Order: sequence, then C-alpha cells, then structure tokens
Amino acid sequence: MASECNGSSGLKIMPQIKFTKLFINGLFHDALSGKTFETIDPRTGDVITRVAEGDKPDIDLAVKAAREAFNHGTWPRMSGYQRGRIMMKFADLIEEHIEEIATLDSLDGGKLFSHGKALDIPGCAALLRYYAGAADKIHGETLKMSGEFQAYTLREPIGVVGHIIPWNYPSTMFFTKVSPALAVGCTMVVKPAEQTPLSALYYCHLAKQAGIPDGVINVVTGFGPTAGAALASHMDVDAVSFTGSTQVGRLIMEAAAKSNLKSVSLELGGKSPVLIFNDADVDMAVALAHRAIFTNKGEICVAGSRVYVQEGIYDEFVKKAAQTCKNWVVGDPFNPQVHQGPQVDKQQFEKVLRYIDIGQREGATLLTGGKPCGEKGYYIEPTIFTDVKEDMKIAQEEIFGPVMSLIKFKTIEEAIEKANSTKYGLAAGIVTKDINTANRVSRSIRSGIVWINCYFAFDRDCPFGGYKMSGFGRDMGLHALDKYLQVKAVVTPISGSPWL
Repeated sequence: MASECNGSSGLKIMPQIKFTKLFINGLFHDALSGKTFETIDPRTGDVITRVAEGDKPDIDLAVKAAREAFNHGTWPRMSGYQRGRIMMKFADLIEEHIEEIATLDSLDGGKLFSHGKALDIPGCAALLRYYAGAADKIHGETLKMSGEFQAYTLREPIGVVGHIIPWNYPSTMFFTKVSPALAVGCTMVVKPAEQTPLSALYYCHLAKQAGIPDGVINVVTGFGPTAGAALASHMDVDAVSFTGSTQVGRLIMEAAAKSNLKSVSLELGGKSPVLIFNDADVDMAVALAHRAIFTNKGEICVAGSRVYVQEGIYDEFVKKAAQTCKNWVVGDPFNPQVHQGPQVDKQQFEKVLRYIDIGQREGATLLTGGKPCGEKGYYIEPTIFTDVKEDMKIAQEEIFGPVMSLIKFKTIEEAIEKANSTKYGLAAGIVTKDINTANRVSRSIRSGIVWINCYFAFDRDCPFGGYKMSGFGRDMGLHALDKYLQVKAVVTPISGSPWL
C-alpha cells in the first residue's frame, strides 16, 4: 500500500496576479530587453503568468538606485527608531494580506496553503518586527587604550547588499535576508528564485505602501546565470547574502573575489542526520523523523534525510515508519487534508526520481514509496530506503526531496562518526531520554544547529547557519545584523598627551 494521492483542490478561483514586473527605485518596470519568462504551477505544469526577465542591464539600474539611496537617501540617515516604525508598518501590511500572499507561494512553489497562512507569512511579519525592535539598539564600544588616547567604535551599515534567495521558502527567505539589512540602514537588490518570483514582487508593493523610501528595496526577477551572476559580481555591491546550493555558493564566492572583494555570507546545502537511540519513545521518534524529511516535500535545507536508528529499536522503527508513510496524503496544497504538495518544478521532480533510481541501483532496499503520484503535476510519494551504506549517493548527496535513508548503528561512537561522515554540516537531530547522551553527541556533531527531541525548532532569536560545506555566516537572531554592519574605530589623543 502506497501513500494516498488526493487530487482535489481547495482553490476554487485562480487569483489575479497583480505584480509581474521588476521593481526598481520605487516603480515597477519591464525588463530593458522586454523579455519575460513563464512561472509554472507545479500542481499541473501549467503557466501561471509571465514575469519580467531581468539581466545585467537591469541589475545595473537596480544597483544604481540602491547606491543613490544609500549615499544620499534618508534610510541610512534615519534614527533606528524611525526605521523600526516603518518596518512595523510593513509587518502590519503583510498581516492584512496573509491569505493572498500564501496563495501566491502555494501556486508558485507547491507549498501547503494551510502552512503558509498559519506559519510562513505570519512568521515574515514577526521577523520584520523582531529586527525593527533591534534597529535602535545597534551600539558600538568604548575602548580602553593602552596609550594616551581615547577611542570608540561605530557600527555602520555596510552599504548596498545583494540578496539571492531560494525557491523552497520564498517569503521566509526574503525576510530572513531583507529584515536585518533594513534594520541597520542598508539598501539592497533582491534576486528571487526564478521558480517563485511572485511573492517577492508583491512585497515590493507593500514596502512602498509602508513608507520605505524609493531605492531601498529593489527586486530584479530573472535567472541565476544572468541576473544572479551580475549581482554577485557587481563592482558597486558591498555585500552579497546567498541561500542555495553549495555548487552555486562557490560561484558566488568566485564572483565576489574577482570583482571588488565584497563580503559574502552563504547558507548552503545539507544532508542532516537524525540520531535515534534505544531509549527513545519509538512512536515519538517515528513522528519526528517523518516530519524532519517529509515537511515541505523534502525541499528544505535542513531536512533530516539520514535517519540513524540504534539496533535495539531498529526493526520496530522501520515497521512504524512504513505505516506512517501509508497514511501520508500527497496532493493539491490547497486541500486542507493534504500533507505534501508537489515538487517545485519539473526539473526538481525529475532530479528526485533519478536519485530514487540511483538508490535502488546502488543496492538500497526501497521500503515504501519511490514513484510519481497522481496523473499530472510534480508529485512524488514519500520514500524510505533501508540497507543504506555510507558511501551511497543517497547517503552523501543532497536530494532535496521526500527521500529518507534509514541506517542502523550500534554505539554512540559509531553514531557520531556516521553523523559527521558527509561534507555538509547544517543541522542535526538527536532523540534520547538520556541527558548525558544528548550532551555528548550534540558537542561532537559538526553542524550549525542541533535539535534534541525536536526538529525544525527555528526561531527568529536563534542564529542559523552551517559548518563545513554548508556555508558560513548566520541568519536569524541578532547575529544576522553583523553581516550587514562594518566596524569603524575612532581614535583621538587625550588632552595633554604628547600628540597635542
């Protein structure tokens, strides 16, 4: 028995798409070339609308607008309190339009409408308010100099920032990047993913209504190798923040190094382990591991795609994990009974299916799932492999889809070694009732965040980022402000010193 496929939709009328043009210097524009591209509904493969296709000349215009707004505009020169009040207004406007924005992300990216309405979009407003509250609390230090000097530091906005954001959480990632940059007084150019451009353009409309000055937020829709590459290599961009694949992260770093040595922060791929020990409550562990990989159809950088289960409970875990998949409903994301929507596009759909085929050819056992789901659209059954070896591609490479690899272990030492056996280090989960085990393992795993007896416990106050090839720099929390700030030291001699 496979997971249930449910094609019925809760969306009765296709909404009007209001914003499809580039947003530069406070106005919506066609691309200079006049080109557009299709954005696709992954539920059906049909075209939703056409969106302006920005390229290097459009990036040049957007950066010019952001530079003018930074060098001569009001935003960096406002008090933090003033910026915070405008950001609060922006957050209020988002809350007034939650349903419409959640609809855009579900249409564009196949995300569950119920989650967008209850979690993602309200979370964006909360992110804005969190950083609005920080805007007037950015302070320097007074320094105790060893000589006859007095000194202090200033923390100043770094300048024009380029944000390149992914398609799996288009709204959340937009505000994860934009909110702290706004708070410190930066101006910016955002390049949303070509698969999910619609909500970013809608946010430009709300930003203008909120009173964010022209040129502070600019959005250029287009493709990574053209618009994204132009932004990363632009000589007048002071910093670039990117979330996406490790492969593209390398290209971003190369472009930054070859241009003006701009500051770079990267949140990249993951192959996150979930370690489940013999003393765990098996039902709870199965539910946690299931959510860790199948949430958002596996299209999440911290997906717990490698599930290690200690041998004493392994057989029971396998049986219950398979049963949980059978009760998992795959279908239209607007249907409130559905747990998992479609993969974001045909390319990602085919990539996941290729990995499932690779897993079988490498000798892993397909426990459940493994096939497309439904007659149209990009749906895939939740898939579990057992008998997975550490050197298999499905255990080493990021699939970014609903595919779990189940692996048995004996000892704590073995679990730690296996958990650290990939090039990634973004997140990890530990399920145990033993505080000593939890402490020992959490300190031994090389990842940016470790969740104990929970998963996806994100919070706007908790820093998030990677170790190893999962990148560097931190989003979320007050640590995120550091990416968009420069530290300037100011030194003067003390009266009566030999320097005067």
